[in-house]
Amino acid sequence: MSALDLLPFIQAVCGVCLAAAAVGCAFTLLQAFLIARFSGEAMIESADEPAVTVLKPLHDDEPELLSRLGRFCEQDYAGPVQIVCGVRGDATAAAVMQEFKAKFPDKTIECVTDARGHGSNGKVSNLVNMLPSARHGTLVLSDSDIVVEADYLREVTALLEAPRVGAVTCLYYGTGEGLWQRLSALTINSHFLPQAILATSLGLAQYCCGATVAMRRSMLDRIGGFAAFGDELADDFAIGNAIRSLGLRIVTAPRLVGHRCREGSFGELMQHQLRATRTIKSIDPVGYIGTIIAHPWALALLGMLSGSVIAAPIAVVALASRLLLCLAVARRFGLPRRDLWLVPLHDMVAFAVYFMSFCGKTVHWQGSDYRVTEEGMLIELEAD
Repeated sequence: MSALDLLPFIQAVCGVCLAAAAVGCAFTLLQAFLIARFSGEAMIESADEPAVTVLKPLHDDEPELLSRLGRFCEQDYAGPVQIVCGVRGDATAAAVMQEFKAKFPDKTIECVTDARGHGSNGKVSNLVNMLPSARHGTLVLSDSDIVVEADYLREVTALLEAPRVGAVTCLYYGTGEGLWQRLSALTINSHFLPQAILATSLGLAQYCCGATVAMRRSMLDRIGGFAAFGDELADDFAIGNAIRSLGLRIVTAPRLVGHRCREGSFGELMQHQLRATRTIKSIDPVGYIGTIIAHPWALALLGMLSGSVIAAPIAVVALASRLLLCLAVARRFGLPRRDLWLVPLHDMVAFAVYFMSFCGKTVHWQGSDYRVTEEGMLIELEAD
């Protein structure tokens, strides 16, 4: 078959891309509108500030880790707070953990070092090992890369008091300094966050994010404890599913937390993005396919190959809508606007990652490679 024979097919595909880009522009503007109106779950006043155990699973010595851990010792919270940090063997993380405890000698901090595994998910194994050290009935699980404000514990525990609430979670924004970290943060701020807010605002989903999972110890026991999720790739999503299956709600706090991106190279950026996209694809394959319209700029550039006279105007509108979305996120959540110039580059990388996510079932996480099954379970691959 000659190139001329393929020309009509190529033009047809480009025409479809152009139509998808036009739909994507409308989708992007809808996201910007909903972000401007986002309020999360209505806050309730609660005089009770229950005793809380904060669970912080660690993996290695991340940038600014000690500072982020310190935020949990500086909470505007009247109730007793215990912080349990856990590590499965990394010496650098263990050293930071001990330094953290020494820095705040007046705080209740427990350090757990335990290499035992309880499934393929190393983070969940860490949590299983940490849980026996938890003293209090209210648990707040927060990933190691999360940055919180002083009223964080007061807000999430108050929301947990509402009727038929099984857990409280927080959406998050990305932060970073280097080029690769800033591109990673853009993925969070201009793709994950707008889509999460759209789904939450329209009642399409109840997110449960590892950035925060606050629940009672009795609830964790009802869903089988952390060990029940030892082989799950999306352990936070699976925990949320288990709670919803009991007829209870997952509520989203109005305050976002920060996620400190840490990619130091293009390779690390791609590994992280592929793990994130393949995680989402394992949770909702059909919905993930539909998120192609979240890439209107890249689709419009492909659509320009169709030769249509409206292709260039759609491309301009697509880029403008993406910039408007990023501005809406920055304004609503008080984020810097310095990275707007990176949006065109970011969107091309994100589009490439979207297609690459369909071309394999392996992910790289915490130094190991895994195969993701159709059910979203992890199978660790043997090192060469």
